[in-house]
Amino acid sequence: MACLSPSQLQKFQQDGFLVLEGFLSAEECVAMQQRIGEIVAEMDVPLHCRTEFSTQEEEQLRAQGSTDYFLSSGDKIRFFFEKGVFDEKGNFLVPPEKSINKIGHALHAHDPVFKSITHSFKVQAGSMTFAPLQTLARSLGLQMPVVVQSMYIFKQPHFGGEVSPHQDASFLYTEPLGRVLGVWIAVEDATLENGCLWFIPGSHTSGVSRRMVRAPVGSAPGTSFLGSEPARDNSLFVPTPVQRGALVLIHGEVVHKSKQNLSDRSRQAYTFHLMEASGTTWSPENWLQPTAELPFPQLYT
Repeated sequence: MACLSPSQLQKFQQDGFLVLEGFLSAEECVAMQQRIGEIVAEMDVPLHCRTEFSTQEEEQLRAQGSTDYFLSSGDKIRFFFEKGVFDEKGNFLVPPEKSINKIGHALHAHDPVFKSITHSFKVQAGSMTFAPLQTLARSLGLQMPVVVQSMYIFKQPHFGGEVSPHQDASFLYTEPLGRVLGVWIAVEDATLENGCLWFIPGSHTSGVSRRMVRAPVGSAPGTSFLGSEPARDNSLFVPTPVQRGALVLIHGEVVHKSKQNLSDRSRQAYTFHLMEASGTTWSPENWLQPTAELPFPQLYT
């Protein structure tokens, strides 16, 4: 296939998400896992996680350190941990590789393995099974896609945290809306037991209910929300289990979530977000901003 079929395109436009099974091979998924294993083995744990804090003032400093670490991660490879994995002295209570929630937000720019997956020949030149992502993106209306961020999500067994209902455009806001596309790749099987994605089909047509905006430099907290997430009817969510190697296209405004992973298997995923750069304004209030060191790279080189 050179592009999405009319029925696939219609389904994406109708639902706000689309599953493409078998986009990556098992070998490509293993290569990502092996590389992540190397990155984790070499990681420097950030100081704000390692320091023992006793006074309220020190707690506030730790919170600010954590905020600064997050807000300056857009052009770097950084580590974000699950709650409760450090003791009060900053030592790991679980093995380090089991402690990480995610790695973000510029694997696509700085790591050769993830750069090649993001810009891979399968993405650029097509595969036997599915259209190249360039053609996928074009058939979805993206003419000049740029990569704005990437994350490797671990969803650790037994305590991988739940992700509450949200819209990606709340965090990656553009004018006009409808210019952000999530690309979510299952590095392992995503099942009902280990915390697969859930969507509200058709929830991408009503705009954005809240926005996370960056505070002026130096003010605390570093971000705040405008608006609020409305109460969602749980019965509207549809589970989307997929097999390893599947790619899920996610409209920037579709409401989705994932449950806590209480199983004994992790649910690793590599995800990145594209923006249509042509005729689009990236909000200067977004937490994530392009930098001189890393302007948003074009998907197609």
